Amino acid sequence: MASKTTVIPPFNAESPGLLSLMQDLRTPWKLRLYFLRKLPSCWFWGVRIIEMAPSRCRVTIPYSWRTQNPFRSTYFAALAGAAELSTGALAMAALHGRGRISMLITGLEGQFMKKANTRITFTCEEGDAIQDTVQKAIDSGEGQTVRILTIGRNESGDEACRFWLTWSFKVK
Repeated sequence: MASKTTVIPPFNAESPGLLSLMQDLRTPWKLRLYFLRKLPSCWFWGVRIIEMAPSRCRVTIPYSWRTQNPFRSTYFAALAGAAELSTGALAMAALHGRGRISMLITGLEGQFMKKANTRITFTCEEGDAIQDTVQKAIDSGEGQTVRILTIGRNESGDEACRFWLTWSFKVK
């Protein structure tokens, strides 16, 4: 359980710090610097966050020589990286200003419906579930997990793939 002397504030979607973080993630040059420092593969692949809110995140990955496999489609690891970012950005937002809480992916499952040979846009709309899980981890003082879905669509709007990522949160 969290220490009695440690007061962890509740999630506030309107906090200036969180709004600033979400704006930074949508600013291309700031995002590229962050990727260069923390996630160089996302920088190399050309991944972009095109929409960021506390409950929803949209991430794109281009189809190019950097993301292509020998079968002329997007390499599954590049797709998984973009899928992870669409959920991980929501997790970062849920943790912002909440103290020392660790986050870790403990599971990944993917399903592929169409060949990914155009730009793919991942949409995750489960920010509320992530926020609830973080709050449970804070309240209980024990690690909590949540399974999050993100859907990848091609430029025509057809579903190309789905990824389920299991996130674990624990107060340090």
